[in-house]
Amino acid sequence: MTTATGRLDGRVVVFTGAGGGIGLSAVRRFVGEGARVVAVDISDRVAEATADLGDAVIPVVADVSTWEGNCAAVDAAVGAWGRLDVFVGNAGITDAARPLEDIPGEDLARAFHELFDVNVLALLLGARAALPALVESRGSIILTGSFASSHAAGGGALYTASKHAVLGVVRQLAYELAPDVRVNGVAPGVAPTRLKGLSALGQEATDSVLDGTAAILPLQRVPELSDFDGAFVMLASDDAAIMTGAMVTIDSGLSVRGLSRPGGRVGAS
Repeated sequence: MTTATGRLDGRVVVFTGAGGGIGLSAVRRFVGEGARVVAVDISDRVAEATADLGDAVIPVVADVSTWEGNCAAVDAAVGAWGRLDVFVGNAGITDAARPLEDIPGEDLARAFHELFDVNVLALLLGARAALPALVESRGSIILTGSFASSHAAGGGALYTASKHAVLGVVRQLAYELAPDVRVNGVAPGVAPTRLKGLSALGQEATDSVLDGTAAILPLQRVPELSDFDGAFVMLASDDAAIMTGAMVTIDSGLSVRGLSRPGGRVGAS
């Protein structure tokens, strides 16, 4: 009699931005696939959100835009399970699609640093903190990009610039760390989640899905959070053993949307 195993059996993962949204959904899937996860978030809600996952998850409340926060997450994984196989840099904030012209000049530098500290610097800090353990395990790094990593109007000037930077980080680290550590990214499009806005611009959390969103997507539906899980699992698993430097796009077809209508058969009788 054989025993079913998960695709991530035995793997130890640090996953940031795990207190809700895409991150929390993916952490649940990782645990279901046999992984043990240090779930990191700046909010203490991460402990409550993962409480039902038991000993497979260690919640860590930390600011991932700091070196100390990332070291604490890596230390928690290595201290509990003796290794680290995957670092997922998923934490992110938004500029609520604010055009450059609408940002007061005196607020621009502060808004830039606030957003880039979370969306870019935190990924570099996390990758650096995890690097010795990942080299030892010949593990992998997964960074969350966006439709805005390769297109305009997926956010405002600051957000789009930051997500383009994530694509550059994926490619550069894939080069620098080969052959010991694979580095890939996931680029979601529309997702049913809320992202924290910029305090420098007085922004609250912003909904990513507006009324009528489904109608503009080629696949004609707003995805569920769980629709993104599979890409993270695949990149963390042996199925991606020869993948590095890739950004996996999961955007409901948004990047191939037509000018006249979203998809060729949309509205066809």
